[in-house]
Amino acid sequence: MKIFAIVPLAAALLITMPGIALAEQDDSNAERQKVEGIGGFFFRSENPRELAAWYERHLGIDPVPTTYEVEPWQQEAGPTVFSPFPRATQGMAPEGKEWVINLRVRDLDAMVAQLEADGIEVEVDPETYPNGRFAGLNDPEGNPIQLWQPIDSGEE
Repeated sequence: MKIFAIVPLAAALLITMPGIALAEQDDSNAERQKVEGIGGFFFRSENPRELAAWYERHLGIDPVPTTYEVEPWQQEAGPTVFSPFPRATQGMAPEGKEWVINLRVRDLDAMVAQLEADGIEVEVDPETYPNGRFAGLNDPEGNPIQLWQPIDSGEE
């Protein structure tokens, strides 16, 4: 398994191009609406029920409720990077995959130990970046997952 090279690239984009998303600024005084966060992440699966159960067991992400009386999984507030990359970007995701989901964790070492105890291969990036530590794994269908422990959460 290869650690996705998006960590240093994303960090570099955030540092060297802080206004990239604001390239066409509106000079009017009207306040523009913006989204408040990600409301869902939807993707195709060969076996959605089994994959949802895998995410629940190993990463603690509750499956989609079957009624409106049950609350969906709630993520904790924190930084989120939303960044399209050029199609030719090397190290972004394995061949044939168009996305990498990055999930924040409180304690990367504990999460990695938990996953490995369940027989899941995880590759921890040995470098600590200015924005934290990272590890990579794949779900049972080969979808890339990156775990991120921000510098300010848990132990470094």
